[in-house]
Amino acid sequence: MPVFSYKGRSGRGEMVQGTLEGADSGAIADQLLNTGITPTEIKVSRAGRTKADGPSLWQRLSQDKSVDPLELMLFSRQMYTLLKAGVPIMRALAGLQESSQNQMFATMIQDLRESLDSGRELSTAMRRHPKIFSHFYVSMVQVGEMTGMLDQTFLRLYDHLQFEKDMRERIKSAVRYPMFVVIAMGIALVIVNLFVIPAFAKVFEGFHTELPLMTKILLGFSNFMLVSWPILLAALIGGVVAFRSWIKTVDGRYKWDRYKFELPIAGPIIKKATLARFARSLALSFKSGIPIVQALNTVGMVVDNEYMRSKVEQMRDGVERGESILRTASATGVFNPTVMQMIAVGEETGDMDGLMFEVASMYEREVEYEIKNLSAQIEPIMIVGLGAMVLVLALGIFLPMWDLGKAALH
Repeated sequence: MPVFSYKGRSGRGEMVQGTLEGADSGAIADQLLNTGITPTEIKVSRAGRTKADGPSLWQRLSQDKSVDPLELMLFSRQMYTLLKAGVPIMRALAGLQESSQNQMFATMIQDLRESLDSGRELSTAMRRHPKIFSHFYVSMVQVGEMTGMLDQTFLRLYDHLQFEKDMRERIKSAVRYPMFVVIAMGIALVIVNLFVIPAFAKVFEGFHTELPLMTKILLGFSNFMLVSWPILLAALIGGVVAFRSWIKTVDGRYKWDRYKFELPIAGPIIKKATLARFARSLALSFKSGIPIVQALNTVGMVVDNEYMRSKVEQMRDGVERGESILRTASATGVFNPTVMQMIAVGEETGDMDGLMFEVASMYEREVEYEIKNLSAQIEPIMIVGLGAMVLVLALGIFLPMWDLGKAALH
């Protein structure tokens, strides 16, 4: 669409000017009037004539292909601030579009404005962009429109996205250290077998004596890696590709997400972080007035774990049958007795949102505590592993030299 430059007067009588995209000058005038601006001049800009032909190759290559979650979080916070200050939603979106540094996000905001201008609701317009706005996000905006509390809804969504960001960073930090240790030990093992042991093998050949069993095992394994390293590398790459393809299937994703909770050391952290996300999302849904069945349905889509999602759907089905939240939560088998007691109190007092916030805070504190103690849990395992590796290498490499030294003394 062509780009028009405009001049006009705001509701306070201040002169404003800028550029907008539209089908014609009439559409631009309608957009300006909807935002509270009375246009005095509208004309096609020179930049609009070139842009009408489409973006250049460099613009298409440099255009952002994805939206950072941080940008969506800032969008939610800015929308809350603008709406709370009484800025009309069309003018708020226009300002955010002009200030956005991400071309894809700016294009999305432009589509929201056009949808609103054509009479659609904001939640309906957001539903056209599922890669940016999750089902949970759209449901929350829809409830905000129905209750007339759209500004507060955006504030709650900002807090929710901030919480999601913190949980993802905590899980990554929890898994990063053990993965680094395992990878480092694997690299060390490969280097020793491909470079160190072959150098000692040439020395051992000149001994012309019977080598100890540990040395034979090391030499045999080293020779196997030297001869078969292309096959081993191909098998490793093939295994990674096969694993990634497997977890993309429904059954594979379910089994892997369930096994993640049973991983040593990192498993409990991942499980508690997932439960914290579930509890906070459910509490936010209750606080916003979403019906419980719809809340469980939307929360199930937010939880990034297929195994946990199946448990949430199990709770939803139980509630639809008329069962209590306590009974359905107990049937899942994923909550500890303390949480079950808090859910029971929440049902009795009608303060489920407050109690679920407490559950989320409890799990968050446990996750933070376990992450801080993660190093203390991993260091003994790492020391034992490195000690065993050094012991095997020492016995395999230095025993022949020790035996040769004793023979020379005799």
